[in-house]
Amino acid sequence: MSSEQPPPPLKLLHSEDCLIQSKLAQIECLPTDRLVQCMAPARRDCLKTRPDGTIIDGNHRAHVLRKRAVNVDGLPREIILKEES
Repeated sequence: MSSEQPPPPLKLLHSEDCLIQSKLAQIECLPTDRLVQCMAPARRDCLKTRPDGTIIDGNHRAHVLRKRAVNVDGLPREIILKEES
């Protein structure tokens, strides 16, 4: 049995009101499987989050997938650590 914790739930960086409607319209035209594939780690536009689950890259795609009842919280993600200054 693995003691590894599941990643935290995803949360948008900004409120849904800040999402760009024209970008959402483009993304909504894409099939669900393609959206999930393009968010996979090691891809150019992969899902990038902070350790707490805040989405850095993929907010619009995650929003559309949630509307389609996809469990986006379970998607693999690339964790971006805050740079020390």
